[in-house]
Amino acid sequence: MCRILIFSGTTEGNQIAKAVCRLPAKVYVSVATEYGKVCAEEQSEAEIIAGRMDREEIQEFLNLYKIDIVIDATHPFARVVTENIQKACENGKIKYIRCVREAENEAFENENCVWAENVDKAVSYLQETKGNILITTGGKELQKYTQLKDYQDRCYARVLSTKNSMTDAAKLGFEGRHLIAMQGPFSTEMNIALLHYTEAAYLVTKESGKAGGFDEKIEAAQKTGTKLVIIQRPIENGLSVEQTISYCMEKMYSFS
Repeated sequence: MCRILIFSGTTEGNQIAKAVCRLPAKVYVSVATEYGKVCAEEQSEAEIIAGRMDREEIQEFLNLYKIDIVIDATHPFARVVTENIQKACENGKIKYIRCVREAENEAFENENCVWAENVDKAVSYLQETKGNILITTGGKELQKYTQLKDYQDRCYARVLSTKNSMTDAAKLGFEGRHLIAMQGPFSTEMNIALLHYTEAAYLVTKESGKAGGFDEKIEAAQKTGTKLVIIQRPIENGLSVEQTISYCMEKMYSFS
């Protein structure tokens, strides 16, 4: 029987797991958090492993469970994780598939939008601005925004509604009205409500694609006149969700 390990924590990963679990295969799904585990369990009957793994731990898992195929459906901005998965598969000579999130139909660009190569570049741009900022780029790089003058007054951080996310944000000085703990993706209406609530002049977001609620953020910013600061998605090659599922279906014949 084919043994498949899916690195998930994303909509794409859950979609793949749900489809692959219908095949004659043993399916494992690796997620970083307990919340990710709950979401994954709702979508498929795969065996779920919660907790972050470094390269050595990934390598050990691949060897211990004799994995045949690894599907990397992690977030497009989780570059370190992807690099660790790729290296572990290379060392173990295991088939690696990168599932790439669907790109936008067309690049969004107008006078009310600024593109930044990374969070550092976005912070540098915001240093020269005035007005409140709604940050929706997650908690991992939240510390970089503390470089902004009067950040505790200007910045509002929207993070995951997990204990660790909220605790880490609070330690950085994001508290009270300035800390919004919610699980997305969000509707246009919810984004509009938060932009009004924070009186934001700027909305910082990652180019996270349709699955990450990117379109809804664009629409909310347009309707409220909020300036978008967009962190560009890393360029990478891979398969779509449909192509990844098709590959697994075809591969089953060699294990029958």
